[in-house]
Amino acid sequence: MKKYLSAALIAALSIGFISSGALKATADVIERGFISVYTSANTELPPDIVEINISVQTEDAKSLQKAAEENKLVSDKVYESLSGMINKKNGDFVKTSNYNASPIYSYKNDKKNLIKYQVSNNVIVHTKNIQDAGKMIDKAISLGATNINDISFSISSYDKQCDELLTLAAKKAYTRAQLLATSAGNQLNGIKNLNGSCSITDSRPQYRMLAKNMVAGASADSSVAESASPIQGGVIKLFANLNASYFVK
Repeated sequence: MKKYLSAALIAALSIGFISSGALKATADVIERGFISVYTSANTELPPDIVEINISVQTEDAKSLQKAAEENKLVSDKVYESLSGMINKKNGDFVKTSNYNASPIYSYKNDKKNLIKYQVSNNVIVHTKNIQDAGKMIDKAISLGATNINDISFSISSYDKQCDELLTLAAKKAYTRAQLLATSAGNQLNGIKNLNGSCSITDSRPQYRMLAKNMVAGASADSSVAESASPIQGGVIKLFANLNASYFVK
C-alpha cells in the first residue's frame, strides 16, 4: 500500500512541476507592450563630385578596323586632354565604362543587309573640379566626342552626413515615443527595434550638345569656346528615415 502511495505522490509532484514550467514558458512568450514611431531628418548640400559620361562613336561603311582605328585616334585625344584637366591626387580619374564594336544591319524581305560598322567608346570622367565640368564637355566635343550621355553629382561626405542625420532622427524618435507613452500613462522601457536608412535626390541637369560646339571645321586644334557650357551642380538633398519601436511599462 505504501508503494502505491509513493508512486502516486511522485506522479502528482511531476505534474506540478510540468504545469509550473508550462506556465512560465507561456508567460515568456507574451509580448510586452510597445510604441512604434517614424521620424526623418534632411539637409541640403552643394555637391563636390561630378561624373560625366562621354561617348566617342565612329563609323565606316566597309571596314570595322577603320572604324576602330578612327575611334582610338579620337578617344586617345579625349583621354589625354581630360586627364590633364583633373587632379588625380584628389581622387579624380578618367576611365572606359563601355566599349562596343559591331556591324549594323538592315532587314528587308527577310534579307539581312550590311549598312555600316560602328564602334563606340564610353569615357567616364570623375572629378571634384565641378567648376570645370562645362569646359571638360566642350573640350571633349571639340576633339570629336559625339555624345554626352549623362552627368551626375554627388557628395564625398555622404556617410558622415548620413550618420549625423540618423542621430538627429533617433533623438526625435525617442522624444516622440516618450511623449506618446506619457500621454498613455506609461513609460519607455528599452528599445525593441531601430531601422534607419539614407537616400539622396539631386537636381540633375539635362545637357544637350550646343550647336556652337558642333559647327563644321571644329577640330582638336580649335580653342575651347570662350564661354563654357553652363553646367550647374545645384544642391543635393540628403534624407535620413528611421523606424523605431520602444517597449513600455
